[in-house]
Amino acid sequence: MSDPTFIAVTVLKRDAFSETVSGHMSDRPDQRVAYRRLEGLPLWSQPIAQFLARREARALRAVQGIEGCPVLLRADRRGILRDWSDGTPLHLAKPADPAFYRDARRLLRDMRRRGVTHNDIAKPQNWLMTPDGRAAVIDFQLASVHRRRGPLFRTMAREDLRHLLKQKRAYLPSALTPSEIAMLNRKALPARIWMATAKPLYNFITRRLMNWSDGEGTEDRIDRDGPVIARALDRPEVTGYVTCTFSLPGKGVGLYTFAETDLDEATLRGPLPDGLPDHLHPVAALPRQDGRVDEALLALIAANRIDEVEAHLTAHPDLRPQADPILASRRNLTDRYLRP
Repeated sequence: MSDPTFIAVTVLKRDAFSETVSGHMSDRPDQRVAYRRLEGLPLWSQPIAQFLARREARALRAVQGIEGCPVLLRADRRGILRDWSDGTPLHLAKPADPAFYRDARRLLRDMRRRGVTHNDIAKPQNWLMTPDGRAAVIDFQLASVHRRRGPLFRTMAREDLRHLLKQKRAYLPSALTPSEIAMLNRKALPARIWMATAKPLYNFITRRLMNWSDGEGTEDRIDRDGPVIARALDRPEVTGYVTCTFSLPGKGVGLYTFAETDLDEATLRGPLPDGLPDHLHPVAALPRQDGRVDEALLALIAANRIDEVEAHLTAHPDLRPQADPILASRRNLTDRYLRP
C-alpha cells in the first residue's frame, strides 16, 4: 500500500522562499493540514529556503507536545508538513480576557524550558486564539533552538515576552501590570542598538523606497491610475469592475482590478497602458449582496487577507458560491499588508 499523499486545497501565501498551502492527506480527508512547499523555487533562493526549513523543522521537533504549538508530521527537502492550527489570528480575535494572556505566557514559558525562542511573534497573525480561548503560535521559520541558556538565549526569550506584552497592550491595556509596563518601556540592549542604528535604515528602504508595509501613496495611486483603468474597461463585454489596492513588494502600493467579463486577461489588457493594473483578474461574476457588488470582500481577497475573507464569508454564507472561484484564482499571494 502506498504512503498517503498531500492533497492541496488552498494556497495561502507564496514568496521566494516557500509556498504555504492548506489541504489534507489522501487517507484523511477530514483532517486539515498545512504544507510549506519548497519545490519550484528560484535557483537563487533555494539555499536560503532550505536553511530556513531546516531551522523551522528543528524548532517544531523541539516543541512537540507543548499545547498551542503545531505538530510536525513530516519534514524533508520538498517541504514541511504540520497539522492545522485551529484558531483566529490575534488582529481579528482581539482577546479581551486576561486568561488568554496568562495562557500565552504559559506557552512561552514551556517553549523556553525546551530552549526555543520564536523570534517572530511581534506579528499578531502568528498568534492564534483557539476556539476554547487558549493561545497558540504558528510560523516557526525564524525560531531558534538554543543548546545553552546563555545571554543570547535570555535576551531572545525576553524579547518574545516583551512582544507578547505589546499584543496585550494593543488589545487589553487595562490588564497590564506595573512590571509589564516597565518591561515594555525597557527594551533589551540588542533591541536598543538595532533601533538606534540599523532600524532607521531598514525603515527608509522598506517604507520609503519599497513601501512594503505602509499605505503612503495609496490614495495618490487610486486617483492617478484608477480613471485610466476605468476608461479602458468601459466596454460592452465588461459588465462590472472593482479596483483595490494591495501591498506590492518592491513597488509599494499595487492596484488589483477584478473585471466581470467573459474575455481573457490578454484581451482585456489590450487597451490598457503597460503595467496597469498590477493584477487584472477576469471573473465570471462579481460577488453581490442585494444587487450591490461587495467591494469590501474583493478588497480582502486582493490583499490576500484569507482569515478575514473566511470571517466575512462565515457572516455572509450566501456569498460563498460567488467568492470561492475568485478566491481560488486570486493573483496576490503575498502576506504583506498595507497600513491604513
